[in-house]
Order: sequence, then structure tokens, then C-alpha cells
Amino acid sequence: MTEDKTNTQSPDGWWLIFSCWLIAMAALFGSLFFSEVMGLKPCVLCWWQRIFIYPLAVLFLVGLFPFDRSVVRYTLPLAVIGLGFAVYHYLVYSGFVPESLQPCSETLSCAEINLELMGFITIPMLSIYAYSAIIVLLVIIRKRFCK
Repeated sequence: MTEDKTNTQSPDGWWLIFSCWLIAMAALFGSLFFSEVMGLKPCVLCWWQRIFIYPLAVLFLVGLFPFDRSVVRYTLPLAVIGLGFAVYHYLVYSGFVPESLQPCSETLSCAEINLELMGFITIPMLSIYAYSAIIVLLVIIRKRFCK
């Protein structure tokens, strides 16, 4: 008898996906808070990071009810690409990327630091933390439950 690997109930796996969903929702609401409440206009790179985090919130929720560990297959690539945009944005913020390679508009610079918490945490760094945490959890799920 073979085991069905797509819908096996696993409380540990469910909690890991739920944790990914919480992180994605925090990032989603955080980005909306920065733009809609604080009035910080998102730059081009911020929009690209949003493009990859918003569907993650939906996909993780779909993967929870019923628990479907194959959601890792769809969400991990989105998280890795989103992390790539976040790292690139952080490099732009830090001055490592020359202006000629920045996708920013003249009116809204991707290199402008709009928010800095505790003297070093910027919006791209928050995005890096969120994507990195999601990726770590997805890799754990993949190693433990998707054999």
C-alpha cells in the first residue's frame, strides 16, 4: 500500500505552513501600513516584492485547508524570487548598485531611505527577513514531509 504524499495529515507540517502564512500576512499588512497609513509611496522594487509576497498569503491559506504539503512546490519559487528582489533593493539602499543599474524613476527613488528602525532596519531588510523566514520554513517542510 502506497502512502498519499499530498494530503497526509501532519500537525507539525500544518503548523509550519501556518507560520509561513502568518509571516506572509504580516508582510502584506506591513506593506499596506507603510503605504496607506504612513503615506510612504512604494518604489518599483517595493512593488516587485509585493508582487511575490501577496500570492504567498493566498497560497499558504489554500494549502492549510485541507493540509497539502505540496504547496511547497508552488510557494518556494515565489519566495526565492521575492528574496532576490529584496536583496537587490537592499543593495540599492546600501549604495552598492550604481545609479545606471537602478530601476527607479526620477520622482520616486529606490535608494531613498524612507524608514529606518533602530538605526539599521529598513523596509528592504524587513522584506529580506520575511522571505528568509518563509524559505527556511519551506525547506524544513520539504525535508521532513515531502520525501
